[in-house]
Amino acid sequence: MSPQYELITTTGKETIMKVLALLSLAFVAIFVQPAAAQNAWKPGSVVQIIVPAGAGGSIDMVARQIQKLAMQEGLVESVIVVNRPGGAMAVALNDLDRQAGSGDYLMSMTNSLINNNITGSLNDRTYEKYTPLSILFDEYIGLIVHKDSPFKSARDLVAHMKEHPDDLNIAVASALGNHVHVGAAMPLMQAGVDVTRLNFVPYKSSAESITHLLGKNVDVVAASTPNFLTALQNDQLRILVVGAPTRLEGVLNFIPTWKEEGVDVVTTSIQGFIGPAGMTPEQIRFWGDVLANLTASDEWKDFVALRGWNPNFAGPDKAPEVLAAETRKSRAILNKLGLAKN
Repeated sequence: MSPQYELITTTGKETIMKVLALLSLAFVAIFVQPAAAQNAWKPGSVVQIIVPAGAGGSIDMVARQIQKLAMQEGLVESVIVVNRPGGAMAVALNDLDRQAGSGDYLMSMTNSLINNNITGSLNDRTYEKYTPLSILFDEYIGLIVHKDSPFKSARDLVAHMKEHPDDLNIAVASALGNHVHVGAAMPLMQAGVDVTRLNFVPYKSSAESITHLLGKNVDVVAASTPNFLTALQNDQLRILVVGAPTRLEGVLNFIPTWKEEGVDVVTTSIQGFIGPAGMTPEQIRFWGDVLANLTASDEWKDFVALRGWNPNFAGPDKAPEVLAAETRKSRAILNKLGLAKN
């Protein structure tokens, strides 16, 4: 074989090897990379948000706002909100229990999930049994009286309650031991009132509580900030105090805080979402990212600000810490009230 022929043959072999190498890279680019992309989890065509309350309340409004934004931004194909009130959240949790391992179901969550376990209304259905996905915001509890009430400020009310703790009826919604009850009792206890002797009266909703206040059937209503907007529309009512760390913004900025009234306490409760037990890391990551993006939008911020809520997002990595802190806080006051069973 001539040296010239040998050179050509060697060059041809090198060319073939280069071509094969390029084909291998192309194979990886065409098949391997899309396969990896296909492993990025997404929910099915219909996502369901379970709300452990009837339609129209604040927890329902929040779920429907998330539904609207998620579809509006094209982050999911379709979202439906299903109301499952009853059984101290047990009815809704029963639905969630049937979806273990699924990423297509979320459930709205409030402090009631914590408090109902402490009071024994739920039987060992703690947040640890599920998948905490987010904390969306803090809400604050305050006190409302009739305009004919002798109490012009929270200081006046506290002074009276110290002397006559069993003299007044305080309306809460919708159950003893819930976040509204805790949010009313905590600052009063901090102020030196014997909260074990106070008369807390449960009503089905804050709207019903306010109706009874207007009729002077109760003396004080404890309620969260969205209900303050209802109170503002009626000149027969006076909002005494709110448990925020600083004054609220907008139309509610005239309301003194407990701190301004001499009681160093903040009465927060939370709203967020949990998922079923057994969700995969990919499913958890998806919802953590989606909820973080939605709550960063201007539309969400306006929605929260209008209702006097404090945006305080925590994703799946931080939500369990927040829930643990809320559990410690609720247990302390519920023990004092004699309502802690678990």
